[in-house]
Amino acid sequence: MSNTPSNATQPSESAPILTVVLVGIAAGFLSGMFGVGGGILIVPGLVLVAKMDQRIAHGTSLAAVLPISAASLVTYWSHDHVDWRVGMCLAAGALVGAVLGTKLLHVLPHRTLAVAFAGILLVTAIRLFLPIESGVREVLTIGHIVALIAIGVATGILAGLLGVGGGVIMVPAMMMLLHLPSAMAKGTSVSVIIPTSLMGTYRNRTKKNVDLRAAAAVGLAGIPSAIVGGWISARMSDTVSNVLFASLLLVVAVRLVLQIRSDDKAGVVH
Repeated sequence: MSNTPSNATQPSESAPILTVVLVGIAAGFLSGMFGVGGGILIVPGLVLVAKMDQRIAHGTSLAAVLPISAASLVTYWSHDHVDWRVGMCLAAGALVGAVLGTKLLHVLPHRTLAVAFAGILLVTAIRLFLPIESGVREVLTIGHIVALIAIGVATGILAGLLGVGGGVIMVPAMMMLLHLPSAMAKGTSVSVIIPTSLMGTYRNRTKKNVDLRAAAAVGLAGIPSAIVGGWISARMSDTVSNVLFASLLLVVAVRLVLQIRSDDKAGVVH
């Protein structure tokens, strides 16, 4: 009897290195430009193009996001586009939410959450197409802190349940709640993604849901493009940035809807 594991547990064997590298470059640019982890591109890239198992792809994406987000953070930080106080509040909530998300994975109705989240993204995208008044760093009130922690919790839960990166939630929330400039919101977002990526990767590693070799290839390939994306974002006007980010949210919402329809056709029960 052979003890060789199936290909589903060894995705790196079936994932062409060139494909993985290209996915990393694209994800890095996305992370640098928009302050998101890049998982919204890494997961479908690994599954559809590199033919990686869906479960392993999610874990691999989270690990790959770490070096990409770190590179983006350095770029934003060098331009003083990181609000560490806001980031710490969001990170505290996101770490709790990430744990809750994995525990609620088999409890909450996945399909209903996905539809509701897609709707939220659409509404947020429409709001971003409208002018948003940018402010300056202010003293955080108790209300702001509570709201930020709650947003962090929601971000972590949704990331755990739907595999959607937290940046698509945190960036518009900071812009609309605290009136942070778009570049500041993006830089703060990547600062939060790093600890949540560490926590998620640790949990996935213990459950053997991550291909570290593929993650390293994606992450290292994404570092240069993340720096370039961050450099461009720091010099972009808030109006152009908001329109581009709104367009990204529309793409994520459409992807979620298409995934739901695909699962329905395949008879997947949520």
